[in-house]
Amino acid sequence: MDYNKKMKKYIHENGLEAQHLEFSESCHTVEEAVKAVNGSVNEFVKNICMVGENGQLIIAIVKGEDRASTSRVGKVLNIPRPRLANEEEILKGTGYPAGGVPSFGFEAIFLIDPRVTELTYVYTGGGSPNSLIKISVAELLKANKGSVVRIRK
Repeated sequence: MDYNKKMKKYIHENGLEAQHLEFSESCHTVEEAVKAVNGSVNEFVKNICMVGENGQLIIAIVKGEDRASTSRVGKVLNIPRPRLANEEEILKGTGYPAGGVPSFGFEAIFLIDPRVTELTYVYTGGGSPNSLIKISVAELLKANKGSVVRIRK
């Protein structure tokens, strides 16, 4: 599966204003991604994949230096505390491998921490561990129709 091609197609077909970037090196971690674009950790978001009690996929989007709180996610959704998804569940639920999951482009409950909305644009997973997407926060919110709620630790 060419995950980069799949993500580029999604961006094009949905008319999103986003830049898909591919690299020869890994962008799997925020540290690697910062190095790849010669940027600042402040410009990145992490997509933390969680699973609710009935199997629903939940994506907690936090700034690169923040951590998502499963207890806050549970409280916000009024469900028991979700658990982190494993690599197999991430691929099955998102259609993308762990380390490359984008902030949109698949069915899930998207929760965006308010600190993310303080930024003008962000870098997020690009579909593969060697790609990123640069997108404005306004466009990201439009793309995933997520809820802005406090979910960071």
